[in-house]
Amino acid sequence: MAQLIGKYQLERNENLDGYFKALGVPFVARKMMAATTPVVEISLNDHIWTIKTSTMIRTTELHIKAGEEYEEVMPSGDVLKSVLSVEDDRLVAVSKVPDGSQTTRTYSIIDAGMLLTLVHEKSGETAKRYFKRLSQ
Repeated sequence: MAQLIGKYQLERNENLDGYFKALGVPFVARKMMAATTPVVEISLNDHIWTIKTSTMIRTTELHIKAGEEYEEVMPSGDVLKSVLSVEDDRLVAVSKVPDGSQTTRTYSIIDAGMLLTLVHEKSGETAKRYFKRLSQ
């Protein structure tokens, strides 16, 4: 898992609007999120994963112990109940969304950096966010 630890800059998205639309995110918010180029920093210290996501609009920092439920507050104010697991060389976060459905976010290493795959289980909508590695 050490290979996933590092700092990454978003390079491009695939189907991000379709994914957020399936989640019920309003049009203007979807367009704003698609226009940002977040920096994601992933670290591990004493079995606690930290995932920090920074944009010009906001910064979030999650401190997560694999296998334990944690809460995430979305820009809309919605609270997601999530659980992070380590699977092979990937981090997989499964979240319950307010409508009762489930989303999965998978952080994995690719040649150029990191791939964040977002899946909305109910609709089947999948988005991919490609990040280049900035540092380890």
